[in-house]
Amino acid sequence: MPVRQLPEQVVNRIAAGEVVERPASVVKELVENAIDAGASRIDIFTDGGGRRRIAITDDGSGMSATDLALAVERHATSKLDDEDLLQIKTLGFRGEALPSIGAVAKLSITTRHAGEPHAWSLAVEGGTKSGVMPAALSLGTRVEVSDLFYATPARLKFLKTDRTEAEAIREVVRRLAMARPDVAFTLAGEERAPVTWAAALPGAAGRLTRLGDILGSDFRSHAIEVRAMRDGIVVEGFAAAPALTRANALGQYLFVNGRPVRDKLILGAVRAAYSDYLPRDRHPVVALFVTLDAREVDANVHPAKTEVRFRNAGLVRALIVHALKEGLAREGRRTAANDAGGAIAAFRPAITPGPGNWDWRRSPSYPVNPMPAFGGAAAPAFAEQDQAAFDVGAPTADVRFETQASADLIDRPLGAARTQIHETYIVSQTRDGLIVVDQHAAHERIVYERLKASLAKNGVQRQILLIPEIVEMDEATVERLLARSEELASFGLAIESFGPGAVAVRETPSLLGKTDAGALLRDLAEHMAEWDEALPLERRLMHVAATMACHGSVRAGRRLKPEEMNALLREMEATPNSGQCNHGRPTYVELKLSDIERLFGRR
Repeated sequence: MPVRQLPEQVVNRIAAGEVVERPASVVKELVENAIDAGASRIDIFTDGGGRRRIAITDDGSGMSATDLALAVERHATSKLDDEDLLQIKTLGFRGEALPSIGAVAKLSITTRHAGEPHAWSLAVEGGTKSGVMPAALSLGTRVEVSDLFYATPARLKFLKTDRTEAEAIREVVRRLAMARPDVAFTLAGEERAPVTWAAALPGAAGRLTRLGDILGSDFRSHAIEVRAMRDGIVVEGFAAAPALTRANALGQYLFVNGRPVRDKLILGAVRAAYSDYLPRDRHPVVALFVTLDAREVDANVHPAKTEVRFRNAGLVRALIVHALKEGLAREGRRTAANDAGGAIAAFRPAITPGPGNWDWRRSPSYPVNPMPAFGGAAAPAFAEQDQAAFDVGAPTADVRFETQASADLIDRPLGAARTQIHETYIVSQTRDGLIVVDQHAAHERIVYERLKASLAKNGVQRQILLIPEIVEMDEATVERLLARSEELASFGLAIESFGPGAVAVRETPSLLGKTDAGALLRDLAEHMAEWDEALPLERRLMHVAATMACHGSVRAGRRLKPEEMNALLREMEATPNSGQCNHGRPTYVELKLSDIERLFGRR
């Protein structure tokens, strides 16, 4: 078959296949054009998931008649001053969006420039352009797209339901609204009530307001401001405390020079920064904004402009990790999932008194002559058998002594220890409430942070075993451990082969004290089975440290003395990230006195 030049309409439809993937792609391109035009307000209306109709109205600078005629030509753009593709400072720049949309749908544009006496309109239907005609419009531009993909019916078969496509449009608008809090957005249609995001004030406060409007009040209450800057690269935004997580990474919003992107480098940096805070199956909620010189980032690597490439990717990643870790460490107590919401909900009764429900006044224990509201004879005491029902035994440890030292401790962040229950939980009293601490989870974090600090300072101190401990395992597990022996040695765990199917443990970290080497090695082997070579060495070492910390910490079921409980609370206060253990679980739950009073109807 000889080589031939494709007709213009076919070329436009091929280009549309790259740019116009679904109705949400059309909305993205048109809203980006409105933002680039300097709009302060953008209204979006869709019908049929965007397939039947999309209308975008803005109050931007508009276009003259000459510019309008040229705007629907391929590769015609007002967003490049010259041919330098390394100085892109706008969201759009390719000049493909409008001709691509007009090639597969019915496109109508009405616009008015401030220097024109009236507005102008133009229509494109299936790639066929009309002439520029006078029209009525006060300011800005209105673009309408109807019967999307009518010129390419095969593409219609790949669209989802109207509701799914409408949700994709909503997500696109949400991301663009997060990127530009100074612009007001209204999204309407799909038989839903219109959603309006008012323009916010400049600065971090305005950005948080817009993020809270879009992501919800939960994000606003858990948001931690993060910021880092180096060599002209600025990373800023807000990250939710680990108390607020998602089951997937869809709650991570990333922007580069105001452009919403999905970048694997940035996603990986976010995951690394939160690795010490969250369980493996949970993901953080963040909104990060990276700003850098246009020459340091390539936005021309994807037809839909959803990916970018950094010239110094390592520095960008390091800044993101540093900004997030610094913010989470700064807001140490807020980072823990220790709010009382879940605890209060657990205390609330499932059934409330009402018609047909149980009423405590029907109880056989209800006094025949209840105490009058104001004075009068006291109600009869419980019978002995009734009192016995409340005898649940003494607490594991009781610290109900009142000394000056104990009174002083009440003013500390984690208060003064009062009791240990079930040989697992420490209950402490603060000035305005009480705190319940999981002793194992808390001490696990303390040991973990000590291991990290020791490794960073001068290596982990070791203790040589008088008699090496022999641990028998299957050969594959032994090989896996021996292959990582150098990494284990950096944490003070010295192992060597002891024939097929066995490992000899000669040294263990001093910090762990007496430990079960066999159980420790088996846990380490299970974690190593999930590693892949792409996992950075630093993360592999932290996995080792976390596993060792778990085995070297105070176990649930161990009875603690009063001084030991208070010592643990003080160590928690001095340890960074002590609000959660290495696996992301909370180490304590705090109940304010006001919450407790509400439980008992005192408020």
